[in-house]
Amino acid sequence: MNYLFKALNDETRRRIIELLKDKDMNAGEIADEFNISKPSISHHLDILKRADLIISEKKGQFVQYSLNTSILEDLLAWILTLKK
Repeated sequence: MNYLFKALNDETRRRIIELLKDKDMNAGEIADEFNISKPSISHHLDILKRADLIISEKKGQFVQYSLNTSILEDLLAWILTLKK
């Protein structure tokens, strides 16, 4: 859970999640949406992967990233238990 909150605590990572909500993308496509270096994007993707917020799959010479909605459902369910 700590990785999850750390991952969500950064505006760039939240924006990456928003991008992946609409469609799967490779790292180059994601980097094109930002004005930061590709190594920085890779670092953000690594943090998101460690938090299980995104899933990566090798497709040819590219790695395709997609949103892991099940972890978000788990987080939402946990948050809702706090209301009781």
